[in-house]
Amino acid sequence: MTQYVYRFGGGVSDGGQGDKNLLGGKGANLDGMASIGLPVPPGFTISTEMCTRYYAEGQSFPESVRAEVANGIAHIEGITGKRFGDAADPLLVSVRSGARVSMPGMMDTVLNLGLNDETVQGLAATSGDERFAWDSYRRFIQMYSDVVLGLDHGSFEEALEIAKEDQGHFLDTDMTADDWQKLVDEYKRLVQEQWGKPFPQDVHDQLWGAIGAVFGSWESDRAKVYRRLNGIPGDWGTAVNVQAMVFGNMGETSATGVAFTRNPSTGERAYYGEFLINAQGEDVVAGIRTPQYLTKVAREEANAKPLSMEEAMPETYAELARVFDLLETHYRDMQDIEFTVERGKLWMLQTRSGKRTAKAALKIAVDMANEGLITEAEAVGRVDPAALDQLLHPTLDPDAPRDVLTKGLPASPGAASGAVVFDADTAEKRAELGDAVILVRIETSPEDIHGMHAARGILTARGGMTSHAAVVARGMGRPCVSGAGTLAIDGKAKLFRVGDRAIKEGEIITIDGATGEVMAGAVPTVQPELAGDFGTLMVWADKVRRLKVRTNAETPLDCRTARGFGAEGIGLCRTEHMFFDAARITAVRQMILAADEKGRRAALAKLLPEQRSDFAEIFEIMAGLPVTIRLLDPPLHEFLPHEESEFDEVSQAAGVGVEALKRRAAELHEFNPMLGHRGCRLGVTYPEIYEMQARAIFEAAVEVAEKTGEAPIPEVMVPLVATKRELELMKDVIDKAAEAVFADKGRRIDYLVGTMIELPRAALKAGEIAEVGQFFSFGTNDLTQTTLGVSRDDAGRFLTTYVDKGIFARDPFVSLDVEGVGELIRLAAQRGRATKPDLKLGICGEHGGDPASIAFCEQTGLDYVSASPYRVPIARLAAAQAALKKG
Repeated sequence: MTQYVYRFGGGVSDGGQGDKNLLGGKGANLDGMASIGLPVPPGFTISTEMCTRYYAEGQSFPESVRAEVANGIAHIEGITGKRFGDAADPLLVSVRSGARVSMPGMMDTVLNLGLNDETVQGLAATSGDERFAWDSYRRFIQMYSDVVLGLDHGSFEEALEIAKEDQGHFLDTDMTADDWQKLVDEYKRLVQEQWGKPFPQDVHDQLWGAIGAVFGSWESDRAKVYRRLNGIPGDWGTAVNVQAMVFGNMGETSATGVAFTRNPSTGERAYYGEFLINAQGEDVVAGIRTPQYLTKVAREEANAKPLSMEEAMPETYAELARVFDLLETHYRDMQDIEFTVERGKLWMLQTRSGKRTAKAALKIAVDMANEGLITEAEAVGRVDPAALDQLLHPTLDPDAPRDVLTKGLPASPGAASGAVVFDADTAEKRAELGDAVILVRIETSPEDIHGMHAARGILTARGGMTSHAAVVARGMGRPCVSGAGTLAIDGKAKLFRVGDRAIKEGEIITIDGATGEVMAGAVPTVQPELAGDFGTLMVWADKVRRLKVRTNAETPLDCRTARGFGAEGIGLCRTEHMFFDAARITAVRQMILAADEKGRRAALAKLLPEQRSDFAEIFEIMAGLPVTIRLLDPPLHEFLPHEESEFDEVSQAAGVGVEALKRRAAELHEFNPMLGHRGCRLGVTYPEIYEMQARAIFEAAVEVAEKTGEAPIPEVMVPLVATKRELELMKDVIDKAAEAVFADKGRRIDYLVGTMIELPRAALKAGEIAEVGQFFSFGTNDLTQTTLGVSRDDAGRFLTTYVDKGIFARDPFVSLDVEGVGELIRLAAQRGRATKPDLKLGICGEHGGDPASIAFCEQTGLDYVSASPYRVPIARLAAAQAALKKG
C-alpha cells in the first residue's frame, strides 16, 4: 500500500530522506531541521502524490489516508501531551501548503485549527490567558471562513474595524478578552448568514476541510499564474503539512518573525528580518502592525525607535543567531526562516532557500564559494541565468510612485521614459534633436527599424513575446512591452486610449519591459552595475561550459555590445535590416520593382559598396571570430513603398512611371508572404541578389584581413532551404562570387557555406542537404511556426490559454517545444552528421537565449547557440549549467 503520510519531530522521521519531490520543500526542510536537533513543533506531511490523487479521484480522500492522518495526529498528541479536540487541554494545529519549489503567498494556510466553543475555554484555562484564547479563536474563524469556506474576507475585516472603533481602540493589541469574545459571536453570525450553516465545531471536520482547501489552492488562479511565470509544471502538486501550533501571541515574552541569513536584496552577509512581539505569523506579513527590526544595526540604520529583537530578547536572539549559522552551513545556501517564540522558547517553523535579487544571488554565490561553503561549479549553478536581465538593463526605481495605465507582455527587459510617437520617422527625427521617445505602434514591421533604433523603448498593441517588436528590441537592448491589448491607437488623431484616458503624441510615458507595465509620466530609473561578482562568476562559468556562445547582431553597436559581453562570434547577421536604411531603401525598391535583370543589376550596383562597408565594420569588430551572415530572407513586399510620395521618389530614381511601379507592386503582392517568395526562393529566382551580397562579403573579408592581419571567418547562410538542389544552386552562386573576388584581390580566405534549417522538410532531408552544406543553423523562430502551424505574431491571443490548460508547458516561442520542434532538430543533427561527421551545428532563433532551450542544445550536441547581445551573458551561464548537469 502506498504511504502518503510522513511524520517528523520528537525523534521520529518517517523518511523521504528529505525528498522535496515527495514531501515538498517545506515538509522536507521541517524533517531536515528536526533531524539535526533544532526545536521544530512535531507534525506530519501528506505527500505531493496525494495531491495528484486528490484531483484524479474527484477531490476525495481514501480511507487508508484518513487512517494515516489519524496516526499522524496521534504522533503529535504523544509528543505534546495534548489531545486533539480535548475540551480541557486541546491540541491545536496549523495546516500549510508546501510545493517542491517555493511559491510564496500563492497557496493557503490555516492556523489555530482545533478551536471551537468548548476547546477555547480549555485553551484559556491551560494558558492562563483568556484574552489570548479568544484572540486565537477569532483568528481561526476568520482564516477558516476565507480559506476553507470561501466566504467574503472583507466582511470579517470590516467587523473587526467596527469592533475596534466601537471600543475606541486603534490596535488589535488594545482589544480585551471580552472584546474578542463578542467579535467571535459576530464572526459566527457572519458564517451562518453567508454559508447557511453554523461554523464547524467538530475538529476532525475542520481538519479535513483545511487539508482539502490547501490541496485545492494548488489549482487557484494565482497559483496557476505563478507557475506559468516561473515555469513550474502543473502536475507537481503540493504537499500539506500539519503541525502542532506554537503561539507568538501569548504576551510580551512571545513573538513571531521572518528572517534571512543574508540580505536578500544586496547579498551582504548580515542577518536580515523583522519580528513582532505578541503576534502570530500572518501579522508580520499582512501589514496589520509595523514589524520591528531583527538587529540593532538595522534599527539604527533606519533610525527606528522600537527595540530590535537583539535588544528586546537578547538570549532568544543569540539562540536564533546560532540556528541561522547552523542552517546555512547545513543547507549550504542563504535561508529564509520563519520562527515563533512562545513564552521565551524558540521554535523553528520553516526554512527554505531564500528568494533573492540577481545582484544578491551573484554576491551570495561568489561569497559562499570564497568562504569554502560551496564549490565554484556549485556557485555557477546557484544563479538563475534569466535573472541576469536585472543586471544588464536599467530598472525602475522601486521607491518611485507609478501611475499604471495598462499592462502588456514583458517582451524585452529594461525600463525607459520618453515622449509618445506613433511612427518611425518621427521617432528618428525627434531622437536626432535629443528627445527621448517611446515608439508606440499597433505592431512593428521591418520598415520601422530606424525608429526602433532611435527610440528609448517600444510599445505595441499586438504581438507576443517573439513578435517582430520583441525580437528586434531584445537584439537592440531596448525595453519593449508588446501585446498591450487594452491600448486603442488612433494614428490620425495621434493619440492612444486606455479606457477613459487619452495620451497624445508628445506626452511622456514610461514602460517597464520586465513587468509589462505602461505608466503615465516619467518614472526614475536605476542604471545597472556590473560589479566584480558578475565577472568572477562568468569566468567560472566559462571554465565548465562546452557550448560556444555567439550573438545575433548586424549593427556595429550591437556587435561591440555583444563582444563586450563575451560573444564568441556572430551566429546570425540579418542583412535585410541593412536594406531598410533611409539612404538605401530607394535603391532596394528600384531593384525589386525593376522589370528585368539589367534593371536589378543597376540597382544592386548601388547597394554593393554599402553592403561591403557594413560587413567590413562587422568583420573588424569580430576579427578572428566566425561571422554567420544570412543572405536576404524576407518577402520583397516588406520593402515596397506604401505612400504616394514614396512611389514618386522611386519613380524619379528608376526612371519608370508611377503607374507602372504600382502595377509591379501589385504583381508582387502575396496572400501568405511568410510562406511565399522569400529566402532562397529569391536567390533561385533572382540569383544576382545573392551574387551581390556574396561579393560584398568576400570583398569586405579580404579588406579586413589585409588591414588587421587577422582574417575573419565568413559563414554564408542560405535561408529557407527545403531541398538539396536549392542549396546546390545557391552555393554555386556564392562560390563563383568568392573565386571572382579572390582572383581580383590576389588573396584567398577560408569560408563556409551552409543553411538555416527552418522548415520540417529540411530537417527530415538533412542527410541529403549536408552533402552540400558545411554548417546548419537552426532558425527556431520559423521552425516553430512551420512545425506547429502557428503565427508567432498572432499566437499571443491564445497561447496563454494553451499553457494554462497544459497543452504546452511554456510558450513554444519563448522556450523550445522539445517534444515536437526539438525532435526535428535531433533528427536533423543525427542525419546531417551521419553524412558529414564534422558538420557544424548551431541555433540562432530567439531560443538561443533561453536557458531551458540551451540545455536541450547541450544534450543534442550542438556546437553553439546564438543570442541577442544583451542575452549573451545569460546564454554563457545557462550553457555552463547545462554542461554541469549533463556531467
